[in-house]
Amino acid sequence: MAWYFRYKLGDDIIKFINYLFFFLLVIVVGWYVNKEVKHDDVNKVIKSVNIVEENTIKSAIEKVYDAVYVIEAYSIDGGSSIGSGFAYKLDNKYGYILTNYHVVKDSDSITIIDSKGEEYVAKLLGFDELMDLAVLSTDKDTITLVASLGTNSTINIGDTVFTVGSPEGTQYKGTVTKGIVSGLNREIKINLGSEEYIMNVMQTDAAINPGNSGGPLVNINGEVVGINSLKIVQNEIEGMGFAIPIEEVMLYTDRLEHGDEIKRPYLGFELKNSNAGVFISNIKMDAIKSDLAINDVIVSVDGTIVKDVIHFRYLLYKHSIGDQIEIKYIRDEKECTTNVLLTK
Repeated sequence: MAWYFRYKLGDDIIKFINYLFFFLLVIVVGWYVNKEVKHDDVNKVIKSVNIVEENTIKSAIEKVYDAVYVIEAYSIDGGSSIGSGFAYKLDNKYGYILTNYHVVKDSDSITIIDSKGEEYVAKLLGFDELMDLAVLSTDKDTITLVASLGTNSTINIGDTVFTVGSPEGTQYKGTVTKGIVSGLNREIKINLGSEEYIMNVMQTDAAINPGNSGGPLVNINGEVVGINSLKIVQNEIEGMGFAIPIEEVMLYTDRLEHGDEIKRPYLGFELKNSNAGVFISNIKMDAIKSDLAINDVIVSVDGTIVKDVIHFRYLLYKHSIGDQIEIKYIRDEKECTTNVLLTK
């Protein structure tokens, strides 16, 4: 006490100072402890946060996955074929499935298998060999999900796309492969019997393997933008698959659902390739009426330059019966123009 009294402080003041010092010490210690507790709580909160991966197409896959089916086609002679297809329409009685014609060609019975492995019977309603399209029907209760259809007008090179299908059969059903749109409006030559035709397709590097034929090509929004149809198979080539644009497909579905034949224009000309386009080598008795004559060289159709006979057929088949087309041709070294009404 002698030290305190040296400054002439009373006992009450000394006690007050001691209490104040103790009170401030408690506050400081409490603040520090509370700070550490909050820091621990923050750590716990951070540790409990789920990391969400942005680079995923999971939600898009879910929009189409259960709409995709394995297609198994059988013929009475023992032949079989396998591919993929997807439900695109549902009414009060039936569900409707799109696939490639080459998957169900010459089949006598068709079985479809859903994503859960359940098997059902399907019926071939109609097909078009040139477009490689076929429409199947099944009982409406078979369909649990109908795929949403997109538009090709908004597709750009570099857009993310993916496929759902059954490469190599049911063992790998529901396989998803992802890539990009590699090219648009590709003109691919195909052989149908003794003749060659051109298909207008989209190119993708998403893996397309045997069994993927007929399955959907889907955009990042989960909308079908094409039907996987073919790929280039060579040892030195990888990642070149092709799909039929969905907007072209839908031009034919109504008629195929009713089993109607897809009729295309017929001119009745025998054509041969030339350096400038194609020339008319003969005109058949049932040819369409026009100003064109033997030895005329057709150089363009509706402003598109004709490359060869196959390309001319492709340009012609883009039209329907009843359409009028403009044909430019060379006769006696003079360029002429005529309009032809497609009546057959």
